[in-house]
Amino acid sequence: MLIDRPLEQCHIAVEGAIGVGKTTLARQLADRLTSNLLLEDVSDNPFIELFYQDMHRHALSVQLSFLFSRIRQWQSIHQQELFTKGLISDYLFAKDRLFATVTLSDEELALYDQVARNVSVDIPRPDLVIYLQSDFKVILERTRSRARPMESGITSDYLQEVSAAYDKFFFHYQETPLLIVQTDRLNFADKPEDIDTLIERIGSMRSGTEFWADYS
Repeated sequence: MLIDRPLEQCHIAVEGAIGVGKTTLARQLADRLTSNLLLEDVSDNPFIELFYQDMHRHALSVQLSFLFSRIRQWQSIHQQELFTKGLISDYLFAKDRLFATVTLSDEELALYDQVARNVSVDIPRPDLVIYLQSDFKVILERTRSRARPMESGITSDYLQEVSAAYDKFFFHYQETPLLIVQTDRLNFADKPEDIDTLIERIGSMRSGTEFWADYS
């Protein structure tokens, strides 16, 4: 196996665009591996609904709020020393800037980067990143079907920008082992056997970046 310790002791980060199933998979992996679970708290951001109503006006506010929230989460993780058991998270810390590049103007991005440098903390890299990739039409359908009130203002153009930004980011990603999972035909919510197959696929990784899709 590419990872040199048991998965039950690893930090695995699950990533992907809005509505692709990150949290569902993270919960199930944490349960299966008896690991600690770290979830992104979107509802804690006071600007998120305003952002979806007027993205240009509230982009910087929502990004800085997410930045500070994620830093607080990771500081708490270190204080509790949760890594001794293993950790599954439904986001990669680097995603914060990924979204910033989509939503912020050049001037706002420069300010964001300045703030991020000044408040940065030592965030350990995951042992493995799982990138859930889906066709844009599938992402749009899943986002619409879950009908979250705060997401009612999300436009298809924004979702497409975010999806493209994720693909570009992970096309160049080399910081940790990466498993790209094509999820259009996978259903981690309703088919527990897909979790078992995923864990087996992780165990068979031999290179830094690999791709997995279920064509059955």
